[in-house]
Amino acid sequence: MKFLLIYVPNLRFSQFIEPWNNYIVSELLTTFPTNSLSWDQLVENQDSSLKNLHYGLIHNGFETTCITGENQLFPYIKHSFFPTKYALIQNGDLILADASEDRKDVGRPVEMLDISNQKIVSGLHTIHARNKTDLIVNGFKGFYFQSSAMKQQIFKIANGSKIYGISSSAFNELKMFIPEKQEQKKIIDLMIKIEERIQTQSKIISDYNSLKSGVYNWMFKENNVTFKLKQLAHIVKGVQINNDQLLSNGAYYMMNGGTLPSGYLDSYNVSENTISISEGGNSCGYVQFNKERFWSGGHCYTIQNVNPLIVENKYLYHYLKHKEKEIMNLRIGTGLPNIQKKDLENFTIFVPNLLIQRKNLALFEMLDEKICILNEELERLEKQKKYLLRNLFI
Repeated sequence: MKFLLIYVPNLRFSQFIEPWNNYIVSELLTTFPTNSLSWDQLVENQDSSLKNLHYGLIHNGFETTCITGENQLFPYIKHSFFPTKYALIQNGDLILADASEDRKDVGRPVEMLDISNQKIVSGLHTIHARNKTDLIVNGFKGFYFQSSAMKQQIFKIANGSKIYGISSSAFNELKMFIPEKQEQKKIIDLMIKIEERIQTQSKIISDYNSLKSGVYNWMFKENNVTFKLKQLAHIVKGVQINNDQLLSNGAYYMMNGGTLPSGYLDSYNVSENTISISEGGNSCGYVQFNKERFWSGGHCYTIQNVNPLIVENKYLYHYLKHKEKEIMNLRIGTGLPNIQKKDLENFTIFVPNLLIQRKNLALFEMLDEKICILNEELERLEKQKKYLLRNLFI
């Protein structure tokens, strides 16, 4: 007995019942040559009539999958490097980043919905693809190539050591499952709305962070009493723990040289409500307030025994966080940069009287709480998007 395979996604709009059709990419899309111009051969201000889409923009430059309007992110090609042959990007074209240091980011897409009158070509480490049939609605390709199903395919065939990549020939052999056009349109509309909501939420968070920065600048004025950090508290370097001693699910996290826990342990060496500052590594100078007990590692400083007669512990945290870039500038060394304890001890702190500190703290805490709530909502929206990308597509 032969069984007929019927392809349908885990999640779909109720009015659609027809199975999806199975193709390989080369049946649906045609590809065009791309250039290999580096950033040095591009310029932000107009130097020619031709713009260039570098793969770095796909990885870091766009907030949405579908690109519309006059996007100022596209740099111009310097006149002296103007290509003799090129294929202009058209509305509906799919552009993939075909290389990345992170294997899971190979194949990251953008799709051009409306580029107006811009003349843009596809650049270094990109694949430029266009519909060769009328089976796909503009916008669907961009989201399809973000789907879990497609990313799993690309992940398996991406090759390399330090840089992973996918070739045009391998791209052409990828499988695509396509529904009827009306279902595509519904999916596109939903995904665009989710991305727009994420974009709006990110803008709100950015505005609140700008407000917080402005409040910091206003409140941390230099017309207060000055102290060295060592006059206000003790700076204690942590105790190194070998990686083989770390747990995946211990009771207490360990902070070391990064911005996230290095692992977990069933013991701690620092009490809750303690400021920590990264001592070494690329993130040295990162300031964090630890609400829970934790283990301070060998590349972590903690600010302990803060003098309550001079400064509020949480006020000191906000001040140091505001000055984080200046603290990071204390780093020395190149291979593994670090901050010397003596330099941190001599860092200058401007301290108003305790009454003013407490008034300022109330505002800081209110802003932090609001930003925390907004970030939690952003995380929920991003989880929704991932869920849809995992279940709306095959």
